[in-house]
Amino acid sequence: MAVCVFDVDPARAAALAKELGESAAYVGGDVANDADVSGAIGAAQSMGPLSLLVNVAGGGVGGGRTVGRDGSSHGRAAFTTTLEMNAVATFNACRLVAAAMAENIPDDEGQRGVMVNTASIAGYEGQIGQLSYAAGKAAILGMTLPMARDLAPLGIRVCAIAPGIVGTPAMERVSGQVKEHLLKGMVFPKRMGKPEEFALLVEQVASNPYLNGENIRLDGGLRFAPK
Repeated sequence: MAVCVFDVDPARAAALAKELGESAAYVGGDVANDADVSGAIGAAQSMGPLSLLVNVAGGGVGGGRTVGRDGSSHGRAAFTTTLEMNAVATFNACRLVAAAMAENIPDDEGQRGVMVNTASIAGYEGQIGQLSYAAGKAAILGMTLPMARDLAPLGIRVCAIAPGIVGTPAMERVSGQVKEHLLKGMVFPKRMGKPEEFALLVEQVASNPYLNGENIRLDGGLRFAPK
């Protein structure tokens, strides 16, 4: 299987592609930019049919309460920027890739492609100060079923994964005290998730033709407390 890595940081994309081996290529660009996404689609199609999209772009800026302790209201720009980084960026990649997948020859199940988006359990139970991030991730969860229904005639499945606390490089850098607080509500296993466990779920969604229109939690039983 060939893989095209698409990242806003070309150096990071190149490093990952090198790690994956000769069957991987990379493209630098912004998932919110139509021309950049089209370039990534073209690069992927040059290696074979584009049959799987995994959207992991996201993030947040300027978190805070709707009204802060000092009486100031939540910044509008921070809210809209965070929605752009999560919901709009995910939608943009999906709409353009779906059009490309529609050109694929269907398999024996009539399937032309699979799209896996990344939400968060914050989209279900956002914490205090997570308003914009929770809204962005909730929007991704809300896209899943209508997008799956929209794309059913084309044979394209859509699912979303809602991770809990995953040991990404950014999360590994937080203090031990913060980690301990975040993991307090974990049921089992009492640790952060592993990136490999996220990848395993992506693989299952991609390989199981009866998974469609589903938002799947990957959180070790964690439910976020209010703070």
